[in-house]
Amino acid sequence: MHPIIIFSKMDFSQSNLFGYIEDLQELTIIERPVRRSLKTPEEIERLTVDEELSDIERAVYLLSSGQDIQGTSVVANLPVLMRQNPAETLRRVLPKIREVLHVAGVEMQLTAAVSFLTVLQEELVSIHTYSHSFLHIILQNLEHRDAGVSNAWLETLLAVIEALPKETVRHEILNPLVSKAQLSQTLQSRLVSCKIMGKLANKFEARIVKRDILPLVKSLCQDAEYEVRTCMCRQLEHIAQGIGAELTKTVVLPELVELARDESSSVHLAAFETLVNLLDMFDAGIFTPEQHLRFFEFYKKLSTLGLQQENGQNDNQVQVQTLEQENKYILVRKNCAYNFPAMIVFVDPKNFHLELYSIFFCLCHDPEVPVRYTMALSFYEVAKLLNSGVYTIHKELVTLLQDESLEVLDALIGNLPEILELMTNGGENRGSENKLLSIPDLITALTTAEQRAATSLKWRTHEKLLQKYACLPHIISSDQIYYRFLHRMLTIILTNNVLPVQKAAARTLCVYLRYNPKQEQRHEVIQKLIEQLGQGKSYWNRLRFLDTCEFIMELFSKSFFCKYFFLPVLELTHDPVANVRMKLCYLLPKVKSTLRIPTDKHLLQQLELCIRKLLCQEKDKDVLTIVKRTVLELDRMEISVDAFQKRFYENDLLDQEKDRQEHLLLEMEQLEKEKQQNEGRSTNINNKIFEKKRRDSKTSSVLAKRITLSVPGSSSATSAGKEDKKSKLVRSQSFSTQALHPKYNALDKCPNISSATGYTCSVSGMGKNCMLSFTDDSFQTHSGGNSGNTAFPSSSSCNLYNSADQKSSGNKEIQTRKVNLKSRKSNSLRSSDGKKGNQKVVEAAFWCDKVGAAEGLSNAWNE
Repeated sequence: MHPIIIFSKMDFSQSNLFGYIEDLQELTIIERPVRRSLKTPEEIERLTVDEELSDIERAVYLLSSGQDIQGTSVVANLPVLMRQNPAETLRRVLPKIREVLHVAGVEMQLTAAVSFLTVLQEELVSIHTYSHSFLHIILQNLEHRDAGVSNAWLETLLAVIEALPKETVRHEILNPLVSKAQLSQTLQSRLVSCKIMGKLANKFEARIVKRDILPLVKSLCQDAEYEVRTCMCRQLEHIAQGIGAELTKTVVLPELVELARDESSSVHLAAFETLVNLLDMFDAGIFTPEQHLRFFEFYKKLSTLGLQQENGQNDNQVQVQTLEQENKYILVRKNCAYNFPAMIVFVDPKNFHLELYSIFFCLCHDPEVPVRYTMALSFYEVAKLLNSGVYTIHKELVTLLQDESLEVLDALIGNLPEILELMTNGGENRGSENKLLSIPDLITALTTAEQRAATSLKWRTHEKLLQKYACLPHIISSDQIYYRFLHRMLTIILTNNVLPVQKAAARTLCVYLRYNPKQEQRHEVIQKLIEQLGQGKSYWNRLRFLDTCEFIMELFSKSFFCKYFFLPVLELTHDPVANVRMKLCYLLPKVKSTLRIPTDKHLLQQLELCIRKLLCQEKDKDVLTIVKRTVLELDRMEISVDAFQKRFYENDLLDQEKDRQEHLLLEMEQLEKEKQQNEGRSTNINNKIFEKKRRDSKTSSVLAKRITLSVPGSSSATSAGKEDKKSKLVRSQSFSTQALHPKYNALDKCPNISSATGYTCSVSGMGKNCMLSFTDDSFQTHSGGNSGNTAFPSSSSCNLYNSADQKSSGNKEIQTRKVNLKSRKSNSLRSSDGKKGNQKVVEAAFWCDKVGAAEGLSNAWNE
């Protein structure tokens, strides 16, 4: 019968609660003398050691007359003694340890095995000294009655075998092993012999292994105890690697075949695992074509086992059979999915589409979650094996991303960045500028997967997915990221309630911002971060703003953070919520590390001003404590200067690389704008030139008809036709770009010269020389703006004035003339490669074949 326990109603009022506390204190007082009386004065005196003894003398004393716990401490301290005084330790301490180990307990034995292994690994003594002093102790304790101790010493011995010379191993280990492996020895001794043989097979040559070790191997494979047969079966893999493929086929394989028929199930399993591990040693072409086909057809049948009804069975029979064997069928299909990458190797990736794709499709669409989960886990391995043919499985990737089970999605996203990288760079669309153009459904699948993870309760899956989405700048274009993913990350930061998810979204957003080449989009995102997070109404958003700033400092250059986020961060020193101010104080040392002197001297002054205000005005005690601690840390910090400093060398190099990449993005954006503008101008100019030629040809044809009708056969018509032909020839020469000097081919790309920016163009010349000059009154570039071409601004026309002498000499043969273009005023500009101080002097020279070419060039520009 169970005792009856009566529970009384407990009163948790204030008076009774203090009474309970007093009772507990009384119990504590009563218990204290009991704890103090654990050791008697005699025991304390026996544990006391003279402080004047040296370490070696103390160790010898404790091993001789101390207790087991003191001896164990000495054994554990053996590597330290070997470092301090190896000679005395070997002469006085090690013999004592050898004596004590005969009667020592399990704890000291395990400690000694670890200490001996540490002495070997740290090479505290030479290998000759180690074999002479330590090896015999190890061999003596191998057959300890406790299995754990025996295994510990065995692990130490196996490590020692790799370091010992062959002769020492032969005399000290191999020769005694012959007697230790006999059937008359204990079970523990024979098990130890099995493991030592597996290690020795890789130590000696094949002939020595064949002569001295293989006879023992055969004997142990036929041992009466199944534990010995199992242990030896697992060691056959190491022995096969030591003797090579030929001896393995003639000696090891027959033993494995016999062990595979053993009556013990554990021996069966060991033989099968060893056979599978040895397959790499043999030629894969040992299958005949018929065997290859038979094996493949059997795998194909197993991969759909349980999904199809067999002929000759009614529905009831199928239903009963399915209910009984459903779990077995699921397990078979799951194993087929697990081994699918191996089947690709077996069939050859070149034949994947013809022979394996249908199986791959069925496994990815299997009705059971464990099968699809296994396919998701192995998807990356399949993609790697397919290499250039990876594009053939993109539909299955979309399917698994949209799977109804989040477990499948969680398994897939583990290697999602690598899979997407293979899809974009390893598939048939390699080298295409528009990434993922051939996989239009993938972006939709990625967004759908994130939304499903967000609406579920599995926030860890959502967090991991957001972390993996940081790879997308290397996969898809910046516009696709901006419109489909970037704003979604900002929404998650603002609305999600799980802190790890918010931080993952914040970091991924910063990565997107880092690789966005469009300055207008970057400014928009930065403004939203400051307004909606840093200046948000909820203190939770302001805390996330500080987290985002940490990621900004990690991913961006110091100058970028100082330019956009330094002052918004300092504004939070006036935040009404103490937690925000507290988090800011923890962040201030990182904020200060972004400054460079003297460039950011004004920011340093702002930082010091904010800290002084916190010290003077802070009322919260916890925040004030952290502020004082932060002030001490800030005082100890050194700020890097613009000049080179050796102690900041690595950090400066990393920051310079980040800054260089950011400037490169700006340059890429500017070049892209220039390219688009040039393409637009060239299209408009070509259209105008075509229309002008069409009008000229139409006008000339009508004029010729009128002339021939009015004055048929007259000489004036002929001369007029020649004059018109000559005028067209001069005009066509003026359009020729080959008249320009090769050094100034930029003129051909920028035919329109803006008068709005202050450029005036004039053609002057007397006699045979003419000069074309440009005057720049205001030539400036603005960061992030449309600077146009470096030589000329765009969009508009300029006036060219020709002298009367040039017009009057149009019908005469004129020699080649030189036209010089020179800018009267030049400004220092920042060139496209980011260097300052380059003066853009617009200066050009070209030769005209005819004086009329200047007039033709003027007409072309005016149009």
